[in-house]
Amino acid sequence: MPATRGKVGMDHPHYEWSPIINRPKLKWPNGARVALAVVVNVEHMEWNPPEGHYQVAGLYTRGLPDIRVTSHREYGKRVGVYRLLDVLEKHGIPATVSMDGLTAKNYPFLVKHCVERGCEIIAHGVSLSRMITSQMSEAEERKEIKASIDAIKAATGKMPMGWFGPEYGESHRTPQLLAEAGIRYVCDWVNDEQPYPMTTKKGELYALPMNLDLDDDFALRDRKYPMDEYAKLLVDAFDTMHKDGLETGRALTLNLHAWTSGQPFRTYYLDQALGRMMGKRSVWAATGGEIIEWYRKQGKKGRCREGGRGDSPLH
Repeated sequence: MPATRGKVGMDHPHYEWSPIINRPKLKWPNGARVALAVVVNVEHMEWNPPEGHYQVAGLYTRGLPDIRVTSHREYGKRVGVYRLLDVLEKHGIPATVSMDGLTAKNYPFLVKHCVERGCEIIAHGVSLSRMITSQMSEAEERKEIKASIDAIKAATGKMPMGWFGPEYGESHRTPQLLAEAGIRYVCDWVNDEQPYPMTTKKGELYALPMNLDLDDDFALRDRKYPMDEYAKLLVDAFDTMHKDGLETGRALTLNLHAWTSGQPFRTYYLDQALGRMMGKRSVWAATGGEIIEWYRKQGKKGRCREGGRGDSPLH
């Protein structure tokens, strides 16, 4: 889809520009000020990724196979994810598990464990080593999306409602292809504190924005925050959004990697931060799908408007 500059300066057609101060008031269940979702990434890093696929720079640092890096990532599936799920359950936070196709296919015990614990499992591409980009043809991208969705369906018996691309990767046509494939929400966009509708020709797609600055990999590895400072960032961000939620509901979506935040010294601080968040009143902890369904229904029924714009959509 070629880029076209719109009236407000955007150069793509995937959604309408909307400043949060001009929107109708968003209400969460039971008057909650903040909807909190935690996405836990469990993903597969291939020893020898197939030729022709794109990976972010520095993913493999010492040639192939890169044992130190691949086994470090596997820690998340062997140890870290179980620790993270325990911490989330302790605080009453339902997990949204972002799982790629190779993990869904090759780790049936992990899939079963997540399903039995009531996690929502969303599609996460085929593998960490196969990022979606505009270097793909449309046919190649359709094939990757289908393979990811089919793997989740085969492993869980359910169509995934959500999508999170490996390393936030998308092409210029990805939202359209996701909507056509039956995906209802996407987590790749990091530009808001509320969900919003994507513009699609077929299907119905919403964005559930991540907070990129609070992505554990981004903050701990790229920005090199110490874990205690990162935990403080989580609490400070939540407290600010909780205050802002008096005016209109906010959504805080955290992206955690099982091999990163599942490390014991990090989970210690994460446990404390989540306890602070959930100790506040007016917090709704939910899965990504639950947040999107509530938002969608409110938009259709007009219940989250005060001072009204008739039957206009939320954005």
